[in-house]
Amino acid sequence: MEHLPELTTERLLLRGFLPTDAPAVQQLVSAAEVADTTLNIPHPYPDNGAVEWIATHTEGIRNRTDLSFAIVRKEDGVLMGAIGLHLNTRHNKAETGYWIGVPYWGQGYATEALRRLLAWGFEELELNRIYAGYFVRNPASRRVQEKSGMTFEGIMRGDLCKNGNYEDHGMCAITRQDYLNSKR
Repeated sequence: MEHLPELTTERLLLRGFLPTDAPAVQQLVSAAEVADTTLNIPHPYPDNGAVEWIATHTEGIRNRTDLSFAIVRKEDGVLMGAIGLHLNTRHNKAETGYWIGVPYWGQGYATEALRRLLAWGFEELELNRIYAGYFVRNPASRRVQEKSGMTFEGIMRGDLCKNGNYEDHGMCAITRQDYLNSKR
């Protein structure tokens, strides 16, 4: 795989990141609220962090390990967040993760993007399982996952460390068979 495809929904375009997306990414992920709800986004976000992060995408696509899509609003081309798959080819599964900039919270964009990504993962990549984690203190993320067709699988207490604090880590997942059954 050389490039990511463009995936569309009613309101969204999911596409590969471009170097010109760096200023928008930098601004959105610099919000403390975004960093607080994700495992791997630090706060404060480092200068040029977005440029460096986007530069890693080519290798992830080439190696078929990390596929990161920009979440863009179709009507005006505004970049609102990111969604991706971290592939485990040995077990034919992937972990998904996403973030949405604070101005776009509560409008259904994450759910819409996740539903489209799941469809692509099962229909085009032919994955067997896609799963996602969330901080238990962030129930909105669990709602996004469940509204997208994923099933709650459990909570791993004190599983992750964020900013020196141990976090309870919830998990949701969907299998290929569950996805196909939901389409009937």
